[in-house]
Amino acid sequence: MDLYFLGTGAGVPAKSRNVTSIALQLLEERRAVWLFDCGEATQHQILHTPIRPRKIEKIFITHLHGDHIFGLPGLLGSRSFQGGETPLTIYGPPGMKEFIEASLRLSCTHLKYKITIHEIREEGVIFEDDTFFVSVKRLQHGIPCFGYRIVEKDLPGTLLVDKLMQYGIPPGPIYKELKKGHTIRLDDGRMLNGKDFLGTPKKGRIVTILGDTKYCESSIELAKDADLLIHEATFAKGENDLAYNYYHSTTVQAALVAKKANAKKLYLTHISSRYQSEQDEQMLLKEARETFSETYLAHDFMNVQIERDKGKTEEHL
Repeated sequence: MDLYFLGTGAGVPAKSRNVTSIALQLLEERRAVWLFDCGEATQHQILHTPIRPRKIEKIFITHLHGDHIFGLPGLLGSRSFQGGETPLTIYGPPGMKEFIEASLRLSCTHLKYKITIHEIREEGVIFEDDTFFVSVKRLQHGIPCFGYRIVEKDLPGTLLVDKLMQYGIPPGPIYKELKKGHTIRLDDGRMLNGKDFLGTPKKGRIVTILGDTKYCESSIELAKDADLLIHEATFAKGENDLAYNYYHSTTVQAALVAKKANAKKLYLTHISSRYQSEQDEQMLLKEARETFSETYLAHDFMNVQIERDKGKTEEHL
């Protein structure tokens, strides 16, 4: 599981930051990519990464402001041109379906794959399978906006082969059944419960990706115990009034969410174009770290790997 920040700016593109988009790569877990928001030129940003549009399985849109959705029609069309034939599911606020269908219809774009659009009307779990579930809460922004909590379900522990050998059970098909936790009967009549031969379960990882928002309790709830929290920080510490009036957050407010939620790491994104110099960025980072030390400032094309065992993250440019 790893993340690519495809765009980390707010509102309009800047020389060093494109508008918002984040790719969560789940190649080992499900051989797929999940995309969160799709600002203008997202498909161009993807060209600078190993991501393949045909691998994108789901797209989650936080809200319908242009800097989060204007890249979507182009990406959908390019996915079709580039050999994408597998189904694609899109989640987003009410109005998402109308925007996509109108864009494709008016541009005469014909897709070679099926898209399913789920408009989010209630908080709660919007997706669940054997390996993951995704839940949402509404944030505080100028238009309906959601935050996403992605939870990997705990994995079974390692099969205790040495213990099985002590029971006189050699490797074979029986190991596969025990690994699944099944109870089986041996030829000699003994009953074995697979759960007795498994190590400690591996705890699943939690990633929280928030849309644009003021400081709010929903953000804290979504980020509870997250291995990695991605929070907007459009404004610096001293711009509280500006952040409040425009329904955004400051660096310190984002850090406070991470601290109250007991998150392990915080990545700041959605940075205003007013902060473009290296000195500005160091200031933003310093402000946040005074409240939450494990804070990092996201940059376009930054890759963050999320390890399973200890929830550690490693970042690469």
